[in-house]
Amino acid sequence: MELLRFTTAGSVDDGKSTLIGRLLYDSKSIFEDQLEAVKRASIQRGNEHINLALVTDGLRAEREQGITIDVAYRYFATPKRKFIIADTPGHIQYTRNMVTGASTANAALILIDARNGVTEQTYRHTYIATLLQIPHIIICINKMDLVGYSKEVYDEIQDKFVAFALKLGVKDFRFVPISALHGDNVVEPSDNMNWFQGTLLDVLETLPIDHDYNLTDARFPVQYVIRPISDEYHDYRGYAGRVDGGVFKPGEQVMILPGGFHTTIKSVELQDKQLEQAFPPMSVTMQLADDIDISRGDMIVKADNRPQVSQDITMMVCWMSPRPLQIDGKYALKHTTRDVRCLVKEVHYKVNVNTIEQITSDTEVKMNDIARITIRTTKPLLFDSYRQNRITGAVIFIDEGTNETVGVGMIE
Repeated sequence: MELLRFTTAGSVDDGKSTLIGRLLYDSKSIFEDQLEAVKRASIQRGNEHINLALVTDGLRAEREQGITIDVAYRYFATPKRKFIIADTPGHIQYTRNMVTGASTANAALILIDARNGVTEQTYRHTYIATLLQIPHIIICINKMDLVGYSKEVYDEIQDKFVAFALKLGVKDFRFVPISALHGDNVVEPSDNMNWFQGTLLDVLETLPIDHDYNLTDARFPVQYVIRPISDEYHDYRGYAGRVDGGVFKPGEQVMILPGGFHTTIKSVELQDKQLEQAFPPMSVTMQLADDIDISRGDMIVKADNRPQVSQDITMMVCWMSPRPLQIDGKYALKHTTRDVRCLVKEVHYKVNVNTIEQITSDTEVKMNDIARITIRTTKPLLFDSYRQNRITGAVIFIDEGTNETVGVGMIE
C-alpha cells in the first residue's frame, strides 16, 4: 500500500491535535489502554467530551498549557492507504518544529477556525508549506458547529484563502468543512453539512501522490560501496544508496560525478532480487559494467541530465539554534550523502513569516528565523534547486563543536 505523510498546521486552539485524535479515534486506530487513559485525563480536566487532543499532546507542558510544543508522529492505516501524521506546533517560536515535521510531508493540513477566518498565522503556515514545496495543501475549516454549519461562512473563507494561495503559486489545494470535536466530515459525512460532499479521510485516501517525487532527473547519491569478504564473491562491487530522482534501469548509460566517467548499469538489486527498474524513494544496490573509483558522496546520473555543480550556493534557511547564524561563520554541511564544510558569505534578507515581507535592515538570523543566504563550500556540491527536487535541493547545517543540527537550507 502507498504511504502518505502529512503534517498539520494552524493557529493556537484551531484544533490540530483534536483533529488528529478524531482521525485516529474514528478510524479505530487507538489502542484500548490509550483510549482509557485519555478518558480518565479528560474527566480529571472537567471536559464534557473525550479530549482527543490528549492523544497527541503527550508532554506534560503541552497538557498543562493546552498547546502543542513538540512534533508528535502518529501512524494509522485504512484498507486503501497507510499514513504517518506529524502534529506540529502553531506558535511562531516553534517554527523550527513545524519545518522539521513538514520537511518530508506529501501534504499539509492547514486548519482555520471558522469563527476567525483567514488570519496572519494562516498566511504564515501556508508560506512555510510552499517554502518547503509540500505538493498538496488541504484547508480544513474547523469548528463549523460554532457558526451554525454555515455554507456562507465556508465560501467566504475559501474565497479569501484562494486569493492569497494563488499569489504564492500553490498548485493543488482542497477545502473540507469539518468539526473535529463532533466528527463532522472527518471520517464520516456530516448530516449537518449536506451542501458538501466528501470527508477529510476521502481526500487523504485519494490524494494523487504518484508524481510527488521527481521522476525526470535521475539522481543516485552513493551511500556505501559493497565489497563482500568472500572468495565466492571476490569480484563483486555494488553501490548502495537511495534513488533521489528519476528512474534507473539495467543496460542504461550513466555518468559518475564528480569524476565525469561514463559506464553502463549492469544490474539493479534489492536484497537478493534483480529489478527491472528503480525509482524514488527506493533503496537499492547497483552494479556497473566498468571498474571505476567511486566512493560515498559521488552521484550516479544520466549523462544528458546533470545536476548543478558549484561551491557558491544561495538558499533559504530556517535557523534552529539558540545561537544566531554567524556571517563568516564556519559550519559542517550535509547534502545527500556528501559531507563538506561551509562559510556563510552573506545574509541577503530575512522573511517576516506573518506578512511575507523581506527585511533587509536586520540581517541577524536567530532561532526560528527564515532568511536568504549565500554560502561557499569547501568542495563542490552536486545539487538541484529545492523546487525541482526536495531531496537533492536540501542541506543541513551542523555545529562542528557540538555536532548539533543548527539549520536547514532549501537551495535556490
